[in-house]
Amino acid sequence: MTALLQRIGAPSRSSSALKSLARCVTNSASKEVVGAAGSPKPSQAIPYQEADANTPKELWQAPNHPGTWSRGQNPRPHAMSGPRFEQKDLRFQAAPFAAMDAVAQDPIRLVDGRRATCDGGGGPLGHPKIFINLDKPGPKPCGYCGIRFEQAHHEH
Repeated sequence: MTALLQRIGAPSRSSSALKSLARCVTNSASKEVVGAAGSPKPSQAIPYQEADANTPKELWQAPNHPGTWSRGQNPRPHAMSGPRFEQKDLRFQAAPFAAMDAVAQDPIRLVDGRRATCDGGGGPLGHPKIFINLDKPGPKPCGYCGIRFEQAHHEH
């Protein structure tokens, strides 16, 4: 930085002023917000609790599913908190249906070989083509779209 200031012809005392200013800025970071490595500390996790049918409908995670479907997911009232969601009524916020029921209603696709391929329907709305190993018994879901495949066992 000093070489750059000398190249543009700035006086040397301005470089010391810049250094002291940089020192003040770096020392003014809050110790509560920034961890030892300089990265922000994660917010406190909300304990997992399963919602039931008695929970008010506007607090359901989706219109067809009362609770969260993974442990890493925050419940709807806690997920929509903070200054971005102040003065927002959850009853008027978008609440799309959970796709779990639609995927569960889709029949398991039987495959003759030991491998199934899935590309999500192909075309621009699909996903990358993946191969699913069907050696172990039971249906195996696609990691992208959730379509389930199972090996068709033929009687010999």
